[in-house]
Amino acid sequence: PRPRRRDTPPPRTGDSEAEVLRGFLDYLRASVAAKVEGAPGPAARAAQVPSGTNLLGLLHHLAFVERATFLGDRVTDWPSTFHATPDDGVAEVVARYREAVAEANTVLDGCADLGAPLPRAQPGKPAPSVRWALTHLIEETGRHAGHADILRELIDGSTGR
Repeated sequence: PRPRRRDTPPPRTGDSEAEVLRGFLDYLRASVAAKVEGAPGPAARAAQVPSGTNLLGLLHHLAFVERATFLGDRVTDWPSTFHATPDDGVAEVVARYREAVAEANTVLDGCADLGAPLPRAQPGKPAPSVRWALTHLIEETGRHAGHADILRELIDGSTGR
């Protein structure tokens, strides 16, 4: 029998734009982390499709996206972010992702105006608005959560969010 997780519906958030955007982003963040958490290590690292995409690499990449978008970390080689280091296990990558999310949320907690630029400095490059960053992360995380759904099902038949 295939392991089946109950589908969790999208969140019912408050009515403000910020509450809706943050609610959906947090929902997707939790979904993608849950897809990786508990996956068998070697299978989580193995490419499941011809492009080489793997479950561990997706979450590793999303940690970089969180840190670059909300914390201003510089990434010079985006393709390399799709590959966890050989020493990284599932638990380490999940913990690092959750740490990046927590740090990003600390920044977001201080942003009252969605139209204001994120409070980060990157010389020669203007910071995106909080609204843009939230929308981008919803799109990016949702896209990769869909990939993770398929990869996890290929690994051990696990479905649901």
